Amino acid sequence: MANASGFFTPSVPHFRVRVRPLATANGFSAKVVCFGNIEGAENRATSKSSTPRLVSKGCKLVGCGSAVPALEISNDELSQIVDTSDEWISVRTGIRRRRVLSGKDNLTTLAVEAARKALEMAKVDSDDLDLILMCTSTPEDLFGSAPQISKQLGCKTNPLSYDITAACSGFVLGLISAACHIRGGGFNNVLVIGADALSRYVDWTDRGTCILFGDAAGAVLLQGCNSEEDGLFGFDLHSDGNGQRHLNAAIRENESDNALDSNGSVLGSFPPKPSSYSCIQMNGKEVFRFAVRCVPQSIEYALEKAGLPASSIDWLILHQANQRIIDAVATRLELPSERVISNLANYGNTSAASIPLALDEAVRSGKVQPGHTIATAGFGAGLTWGSAIVRWC
Repeated sequence: MANASGFFTPSVPHFRVRVRPLATANGFSAKVVCFGNIEGAENRATSKSSTPRLVSKGCKLVGCGSAVPALEISNDELSQIVDTSDEWISVRTGIRRRRVLSGKDNLTTLAVEAARKALEMAKVDSDDLDLILMCTSTPEDLFGSAPQISKQLGCKTNPLSYDITAACSGFVLGLISAACHIRGGGFNNVLVIGADALSRYVDWTDRGTCILFGDAAGAVLLQGCNSEEDGLFGFDLHSDGNGQRHLNAAIRENESDNALDSNGSVLGSFPPKPSSYSCIQMNGKEVFRFAVRCVPQSIEYALEKAGLPASSIDWLILHQANQRIIDAVATRLELPSERVISNLANYGNTSAASIPLALDEAVRSGKVQPGHTIATAGFGAGLTWGSAIVRWC
């Protein structure tokens, strides 16, 4: 079983407590801490593991794919419906345009298209899939979209398919979950899809949020291999519910004309009113502070657990949220801009889709080559954040 520090250990109960740092055989210090409020981000620390990295079965990335809606909305077009401009948006975010679902487009169709491209690249038949993970916070069914992807891919073996909800960190969490299923569960081919349609939850009159988001899907195929070929070197995963108030789309009761709401029933507030989710609410300054502090720290810990220096990174692929965040993380890691992959200008923040979308474009353009080491990190609502050090093929 995998723990959040990137190592695989026996599944035993444990308690999270404060302890003093301890020297360990592998040179790491074992430290478990509790997180405070996001305003205290400067005091935030991330737990390190003292467990050696032992892998009996490996996993590797063997295919990727992506898909975006046909409708493209430029900053100039957006300025026609909200008080903003191309310069105002691009200077603050790096975004120039985004894709948005419209007409007969739907998220499941995009996810299936991305999945098929990944399977084609990997030369794996859909009937050979053991598991499908749909990383999304915007499913087209409250109970999840993954089984519908299995259906549309034509999987005759009925592989286990389920959704993972972790917003913009979803793809990284899905990647690590897939590795756990392969290393500890005997699975061989796991399809990991990141797909979101946040345009459905945006207040298009709020220029603070509507300028940021777009819709897309991306997918990778993770395949079992021997330990010598293992392509997941280390990872680091965390969440902090104290920051939820800074980025959320909370449930709310809808207004209702139902007579049961005011008929004086002794049942009082029963039956409940129908509910829906609010538009995205975000405190941009606090989210920025959180990201530029925690993301590079998480990558540094993942590198440490992998036994690799930052100089070993061939490519940095972060969740595409804001170019200023991407630049700040690269600076902290002392990575030159030519080793940072960003397609934010063309797609905006596509949530769980952003990392696999950027990866797919980089692979198909020839930037990312077999054997390259990639540092990737997702971060967002929850708050959740996590990083992984992987090798392409």
